[in-house]
Amino acid sequence: MNYPQYIELDFLHEFAVSESDTDEDKYPDTIPRYFIELLSEKGNKVFDPFLGHGTTAFIAESMSRIPYGIEADEERYQWTAGQIENWSNIRHADAQDMAMLGLPKMDLCVTSPPFMAITHKWNPLVGGDKAFSGYDEYLKKMTTIFSHMKSVMKRGSHVVVHVDNVPGRVFTPLVRDFSICISESFKPVGETIIKFKNPPSDYLFSRCLIFKKT
Repeated sequence: MNYPQYIELDFLHEFAVSESDTDEDKYPDTIPRYFIELLSEKGNKVFDPFLGHGTTAFIAESMSRIPYGIEADEERYQWTAGQIENWSNIRHADAQDMAMLGLPKMDLCVTSPPFMAITHKWNPLVGGDKAFSGYDEYLKKMTTIFSHMKSVMKRGSHVVVHVDNVPGRVFTPLVRDFSICISESFKPVGETIIKFKNPPSDYLFSRCLIFKKT
């Protein structure tokens, strides 16, 4: 299969989100829509271990796929589960525990994990728990989560991860670091640069890494 190296997508948010949501909490609906269309079929199970306010799940459901997801934050979990038809497929849990949640084997994963800068101490994967603060702990946790994901993905299935480098006084090469973490468990098969149409002035491009369970 030839994986796209460059695509143009509209910057759109079709589905309603929680009032507490911000631009930092979501990614454009067009990203999961594009990859769900490319890499799955109707009736397939589409998984997001960092569900947030449910963008991937809502899009999957609208495209006649079966959404599954995990969200650690109770407020976001409650809001998404209350909005989605397949609410019983959504789990309020730590993504690291996914192998113990009784999930079926998934056909596709499309996700946008919470990003973290090198200079930050607050680790979004543990709710800021000071025992696991810092960028190194963040990457360790990310590596562990994707290693556990192997048990819930079908052989030959794809994992698409939306990720941006984080600019700042100290540049955070998150694309590179995600690639290293996830490659310990899944085979890297593609990297897609996304140019947005009609985007915010500070978000012209993004990127998705594509992996496969072999």
